[in-house]
Amino acid sequence: MTAIRYELIKTCKQTGARLGKVHTPHGSFETPVFMPVGTLATVKTMSPEELVEMGAGIILSNTYHLWLRPGHEIVEEAGGLHSFMNWDRSILTDSGGFQVFSLSDFRKIEEEGVHFRNHLNGDKLFLSPEKAMHIQNSLGSDIMMAFDECPPFPATYDYMKQSVERTSRWAERCLNAHQRPQDQGLFGIVQGGEYSELRKQSAKDLVSLDFPGYAIGGLSVGEPKDIMNRVLEETTPLLPSSKPRYLMGVGSPDSLIDGAIRGVDMFDCVLPTRIARNGTLMTSNGRLVVKNAKYARDFGPIDENCDCHTCRNYSRAYIRHLVKCDETFGIRLTTYHNLYFLLKLMEQVRQAIREDRLGDFREEFFERYGFNKPNAKNF
Repeated sequence: MTAIRYELIKTCKQTGARLGKVHTPHGSFETPVFMPVGTLATVKTMSPEELVEMGAGIILSNTYHLWLRPGHEIVEEAGGLHSFMNWDRSILTDSGGFQVFSLSDFRKIEEEGVHFRNHLNGDKLFLSPEKAMHIQNSLGSDIMMAFDECPPFPATYDYMKQSVERTSRWAERCLNAHQRPQDQGLFGIVQGGEYSELRKQSAKDLVSLDFPGYAIGGLSVGEPKDIMNRVLEETTPLLPSSKPRYLMGVGSPDSLIDGAIRGVDMFDCVLPTRIARNGTLMTSNGRLVVKNAKYARDFGPIDENCDCHTCRNYSRAYIRHLVKCDETFGIRLTTYHNLYFLLKLMEQVRQAIREDRLGDFREEFFERYGFNKPNAKNF
């Protein structure tokens, strides 16, 4: 028995998008789903109880950051991440590969792994596929990610080819080093940048290893939106329909809808919590920057079409005041709203799939949000 099981419920006749359910050792959640990011075993400013209240069924934490602080040994001693942070629903841990390649100024990639420097104090560190598996086994997440290389965009074909081949070899080493397949599922990560041939090769390599799920990495790293959509259209059909598909690092409303239409089941991103700390909010009518002066005497809710705790209880004027004064409560309110907005958006996407109208839903949402307008503001 695998720790992770995907159940296909329905395919949208209008778009081909999938409605499904992922079963894990700590419960099940419907897909397509947005996963709030709790990098350091916490979704910034939110309590686990608030995440449950807003309907989150799975959150993401990060192997690299928890390895450095507080240390995977301490988390394991506490009984694993679920016990440590008082979260009894599903958890996915990133392998740390993205942070190794994005946060460290010094890094040296070898076949054995990556030498780099701790971004906090400059100490020399080394991370290999085996080490990434050991840390994640200690953390006890429901879904673990294979250790991969995250090349930048753009990258040359030759560099990307070498990177894809290395990522495939590392994926096999991850499988061999995984010590808890009975209660932790391990996902492989398809790489290849913008190159169709390399995406095809990466998917072929990983599918042959029979992971219980697959991620699509190396997107949302600066490439134009049309390239991301093309890569998804070419890649998702190469992945088993009986297993979940996860697009890493994507969280803007338009990309969530477009990704679901192209067969993606799972998404994550720090976007909603990061922009909330700057007073930028997602609403049913588009982007709202609550710090703007025009909201100083606006006593209406952030979004009149939202029934979240923030919108039911607090005005734009009050939230603007809190954010302008750097009050933590203001950031809590904006963060709650943005996460709630995306979780409810995915509920609407799932309902549209049930009713075979996701294409119509996309058009209505894009029109209302302003994504169809020239020079439309995104996040």
